[in-house]
Amino acid sequence: MSTTNTGTTNTNTAPAFDAVRFKETTRAQWQEAADAWHRWGPLLGEWLGEATDLMLDLGGVAKGGRVLDVAAGAGEQSVTAANRVGPDGYVLATDISPNILRLAIEAANEAGVNNVEIKEMDGERLGDLPAGTFDTVISRVGMIYFPDQLKALHAMKHNLKDGGKVSLITYSTADRNEFFSLPVSIIRERAGLPAPKPGQPGPFSLGCPDELTALLEEAGFRDVVVKKVNAPVRVKTAAECLQFERESFGALHQMLSTLDADEQEKVWAEIGEALDRFEGPDGFEGPCELLVAAGTK
Repeated sequence: MSTTNTGTTNTNTAPAFDAVRFKETTRAQWQEAADAWHRWGPLLGEWLGEATDLMLDLGGVAKGGRVLDVAAGAGEQSVTAANRVGPDGYVLATDISPNILRLAIEAANEAGVNNVEIKEMDGERLGDLPAGTFDTVISRVGMIYFPDQLKALHAMKHNLKDGGKVSLITYSTADRNEFFSLPVSIIRERAGLPAPKPGQPGPFSLGCPDELTALLEEAGFRDVVVKKVNAPVRVKTAAECLQFERESFGALHQMLSTLDADEQEKVWAEIGEALDRFEGPDGFEGPCELLVAAGTK
């Protein structure tokens, strides 16, 4: 039996993903969250430190190297990379948010590092940079939010020297990252948001090692390696973790934007209750597992 369009609207159909709008709201949220992300820098360094060191190791970051940091944020890892390459090396920190880049260069200045520069850039559009001039491209928990991740990898590859390496940090799967996935699931339910479709950006969009490997290989990288890093978020209390996420996780605010202020407060309270399960006699330990991936041009 044939079917016809009756004109009835299916209210369960999610609106088409708008990559341009997504980037606009992402930029706006990070413009607002920049100062908070910077304030939480010591926690970020402790939480992501092991994975950051591995990212730089796998990326071959060494004395005299030239490093491109894509979606650099407040630049804690940019400074770490700059210390590795030394005064004869160079780090260019790029991000879609000028506010957060301002903090990145301040962090470099405070650390006494003078081989870091900043440039506001879309991570999918790096064509303004000279091709083939970097030894390593890094991106720490940034590429997961790119609408076109393959395009971003092609752009990174374009800027690498032959034999240069790309090295990335992503979250693994949601079930291994409950400190973040619980808030995400609560907000998604309360705001009536559908789960991202395959290929769409999101915290866990690159969480499968095999799929991450395949994506890097599709972009033309060889000798791809993916390693898991256990990276629990350790703070004194669940309330402190809630404050950390509420102040500095732009993605959560982006998801909450359709709710009014009262509803948002209720959601944050529910998130706080959910995070309580990870607080014990020795403090709060939120489950987190990261993937560190690298490939060679």
